[in-house]
This record gives sequence, C-alpha cells and structure tokens, in this order.
Amino acid sequence: MMLVTIDSIPGKNIEVLGVVKGTIVNSKNVGRDLMAGLKTIVGGEIVGYTEMLNEARQIATKRMVDEAESLGADAVVGLRYGSSTVMASAAEIVAYGTAVKFV
Repeated sequence: MMLVTIDSIPGKNIEVLGVVKGTIVNSKNVGRDLMAGLKTIVGGEIVGYTEMLNEARQIATKRMVDEAESLGADAVVGLRYGSSTVMASAAEIVAYGTAVKFV
C-alpha cells in the first residue's frame, strides 16, 4: 500500500474510492504520568509520551490501511494525522486520507 501526503501520484492515473480513516484513543498510565510530572520540573522530552504517541500513530495508520485494502485500494493519497484530547488522561490519534485505485 502506497501512502503519500500529496493529492496525486505522479505518473499514475487514479480512481477515487473514498475517504478512509483509522483512529485510536490511548490513555496514559500511572508510571508515565509520574515520570512526566517529574520531567516537567527539569524540562526536556517526555520519552514515555513520545513512544506512546508514535505507537498510537502506527496503530491508527494500520487501521486506515486495513480500511483502504477492504475497498480494494492501491494507495492512500492526502494522508494526514490529527490528534485531540478526549479527557485529561487520554488522547485520540486519527490517520485519514483518500483511498485510490490505479487505473
């Protein structure tokens, strides 16, 4: 599955199949919260959260690809990621784009 952030694929004619997305809501755990709280005192990257969000993006991307494959897509164009806070201890990550088939 080809994933691109641009709206077309140079040299390819495409048929639009529709919008696809993958989402996940991830919550922080007590260990990460404790370490994050300590890290805010001294500053710097909060590695536990970075790892959590990277993993969440991978899962959201996989879910989006699965949806695109179910439509018979060859690629997803216009790939974007979004995030939002669902509650104090949870974040939603969404991957979305347009599923296309090469013609």
